Amino acid sequence: MSHPQVQLNLTLHGADGDKPGVIVLELDDDKAPQSCANFLAYVNKGHYDGTIFHRVIKNFMIQGGGFTSDMQQKPTDAPIKNEAANGLKNDKYTVAMARTGDPHSATAQFFINVVDNDFLNHTAPTGQGWGYAVFGKVVQGQDVVDEIRKVRTTRKGYHDDVPFDAVVIDKAVAL
Repeated sequence: MSHPQVQLNLTLHGADGDKPGVIVLELDDDKAPQSCANFLAYVNKGHYDGTIFHRVIKNFMIQGGGFTSDMQQKPTDAPIKNEAANGLKNDKYTVAMARTGDPHSATAQFFINVVDNDFLNHTAPTGQGWGYAVFGKVVQGQDVVDEIRKVRTTRKGYHDDVPFDAVVIDKAVAL
């Protein structure tokens, strides 16, 4: 059975000019049906178009899907149930739902693990054990992910680890 795929068409802005990039995500709708349906709904209504990777931590993850390049947060739909107990692990190049301290607070934001992050995996249905729901993996563009993880970051307003030069998701397309 084939899984849905989403292509993120990016622009990495920088002092040396703008550089296009493409990341293709394969979603695991068997193990994370609600997270995948949620992500695809945001893709199909154009939510991710013009958002940025607003949080980049070189040896952890790159996070996006919630802010415009001027750090304005986009409105979202209702939060979804955390599917982190699905057996998928927060391994390098997997994509997971970002959330607040509330385990069932994920909306539009997602992150791509740039290393194995075992400590983010589900261990128990408790405050500390819920983990972060993996719902797919990068199947093309790992080199682009690696390039993003190396960008220079700064602080903007209340936000740390923001790329100094914007990394923009120009368009997200379901394939």
